[in-house]
Amino acid sequence: MQVRILVTGASGLLGSKIVKKTMDAGHKTFSGYLNNKPKFGQPFLLNFNNQSSISKTITQINPDIVIHCAALTDVDLCETDRDLARKINAESTKIVAEVSNQLGVYMAYISTDYVFDGLKGGYKETDETNPINFYGHSKLLGEKSVTKINQDYLIARTSVIYGDKPASGKINFALWMIDCLKRRREVKIVTDQFASPTLNTNLAEMILEACEKKLNGIYHMAGASKASRYEFAIKLAEKFNLDKNLIKRAKTEDMNWKAKRPKDSSLNISKVQKTLTIKSMNLDESLGTLKDEMNFASRNND
Repeated sequence: MQVRILVTGASGLLGSKIVKKTMDAGHKTFSGYLNNKPKFGQPFLLNFNNQSSISKTITQINPDIVIHCAALTDVDLCETDRDLARKINAESTKIVAEVSNQLGVYMAYISTDYVFDGLKGGYKETDETNPINFYGHSKLLGEKSVTKINQDYLIARTSVIYGDKPASGKINFALWMIDCLKRRREVKIVTDQFASPTLNTNLAEMILEACEKKLNGIYHMAGASKASRYEFAIKLAEKFNLDKNLIKRAKTEDMNWKAKRPKDSSLNISKVQKTLTIKSMNLDESLGTLKDEMNFASRNND
């Protein structure tokens, strides 16, 4: 059966992959965007800076499912422009939740491992949230709106998303690292910040299965491997046959970041592994898939 699916942030790293997957499955897909018009799906301008238009646009589309990927994900910008972060990540999410609830629509909200303080890692869905930067705080406010307002909802917390193409005019960590190493540039990467790197393809497939099954509540959907940024970079170099000696060790305090980062925000994914048919990939599997996708894109000039 064809389902009407609205994906916000449809030109982003995750949103673009979800749109492609929903279309491949034969669904009617609406691609909500702000600045970068999506290549796939039926595009709809969704200006989260103009909140009065959000409800009107979603009501006009009248979807069966809303997958809310749109967010301000620049952690340092969220710290320095808190009003903007609050408006996009918290207040707009509340509006999406309200109109979804009014229409009786299932809502999936993409959240982050940064809702945790990073003091212990391996976080379960039931662990206490305690964000240490404003990005995490603003996303947690979004979570609270969804849980308070919606009856049928999914909150999917994820971690360090990467993929085979730049999205919304931005390059992700994996592509940036590969580009630096191909150019023979030395890079400093922190050894003391751990997460659960997540391939956007794997995440998109898990989210869509969760939406099909109408899972309700909070689920951690991330890569199956815990890794430091440095370990992630080394694995990338090895998988793509690049010089890992160009990757230099650094500490978090060496970086000129405006916002604090959690030391270990890795996620426990046992709940989703037991629930979904599609499983979280470990880092070796994910990087193999990434390499295949990049080779395919290169051959097809995609």
